[in-house]
Amino acid sequence: MTATDILCLVPVLPLAVGPLIIMIMVAIKRNYELTYGITLLALLLGFAFIFYTIPFVPHSIGPLFVIDHFSLFFLGIIILSALLIVLISYGFIKKLSGFKEEYYIILLTATLGAALLAMANDFVSFFLGLETLSISLYVLISFQKRKRLSVEAGVKYLILAAASSAFLLFGMGLVYVRFGTMQFDQLAAQLIYPVHLSPLLLLGFGMMLVGLGFKLALVPFHAWTPDVYQGAPTPVSAYIATVSKGGVMAVFIRFFFAVHGYQNHVFFIIISAIAILTMLLGNFLAIRQKNLKRLLGYSSITNMGFIIVILLIGNKQGVQASIFYLLIYFISTIGAFGVLSVLSTEDKMVETMKDVKGLYWRKPWLAAAMTFSMLSLAGLPLTAGFIAKFYLIFEAVKADILFLVFVMLASSIISLYYYLRVVTAMFSKTGEEEKTYPALSFSGGLALSFISVVILFLGVYPGWLIEMLIKFVGL
Repeated sequence: MTATDILCLVPVLPLAVGPLIIMIMVAIKRNYELTYGITLLALLLGFAFIFYTIPFVPHSIGPLFVIDHFSLFFLGIIILSALLIVLISYGFIKKLSGFKEEYYIILLTATLGAALLAMANDFVSFFLGLETLSISLYVLISFQKRKRLSVEAGVKYLILAAASSAFLLFGMGLVYVRFGTMQFDQLAAQLIYPVHLSPLLLLGFGMMLVGLGFKLALVPFHAWTPDVYQGAPTPVSAYIATVSKGGVMAVFIRFFFAVHGYQNHVFFIIISAIAILTMLLGNFLAIRQKNLKRLLGYSSITNMGFIIVILLIGNKQGVQASIFYLLIYFISTIGAFGVLSVLSTEDKMVETMKDVKGLYWRKPWLAAAMTFSMLSLAGLPLTAGFIAKFYLIFEAVKADILFLVFVMLASSIISLYYYLRVVTAMFSKTGEEEKTYPALSFSGGLALSFISVVILFLGVYPGWLIEMLIKFVGL
């Protein structure tokens, strides 16, 4: 390994070293505040080191990893999202009974797995990052071991994630049998379109799509999502909806563009069908929900349907639009889950429409933060969500995939109902304004304030970030 290799890996080193330091510290003496501080420091260092790495990219580390502007942008989104989730986790995890420090060890390990996915350029590094992320999620989901729903959600995710990993690994094996290589770029060199895809190759790519479809909760591999989101601790639900999907989406985009999947008619039809079903079914199922965690779970399904449309755009502009959309979706989703987290305790979880009715009259600032997040997810003007959806739809129109544009517009209109229903509930007067909520922690207030400012700021002035993406990001 060269000095440049080490310099390019600097952003992920704090994510690897942080859990080791915490484990050593816990073995000596448990201290929740110190563990929390080390976790924050590791994530802040990882984010800061991204800027230090920029002069050395693009750079490949053997056949396994590639560090370029694409991976650095995804690393930034992943680490920033994890940082916000740690901030909103502080009060929630501190209120739980039993040992708490392990939560931050596993969360850093999961973030390391997602970071490895963002840099993966080979099936080996792809699977290594994915399993590091998935195994960590098994523990995080069932972290509230005294809560039946949490353990049930963990077991469900364990079984289904293991099955999806088997599909993914088997598909990788079939592709390797056909080409004799596991590197994305070498696959691309051999797979020149237009080409007749053999049944073996179609089966291999199809099984890989099943594995990735589960991780991203794409229809018809989405059934686990609402149960897991409802059962998992609220900050963990936010993590699954954002960081875990960000890492998987990064490697999915890199692989799909490397093999020029958008040039194949069969792939185009399959991805189009999955995108349409994901957007529409996610919306229709969300309409019926009264549990906010399940509602946000179906919302995440719908948003993944939006994101995979960029696979069919097939150009650099589509990738730039997808990164912008992912960033805004992550921030808005973390904001929504963050409000539920800071309002919840181990004995009283705030997660239904009834729980947030009249919230404005007791906690106006938290109601405002939730409103900003909901309006952004709905894509209404003057929020960052509107710019993100407009940017993505604009690129789809330029690529002349108008039937998908129509579905995206219809899906956005349908989603207004259930997002605005949450806002209406918070501002309604119910006669229950005397209900009590726990005090807001400083870190939770800081995270929600940052999220609210970003949603409003990028909704009015998004140009600087879009220009940055246009200048640096490509595949």
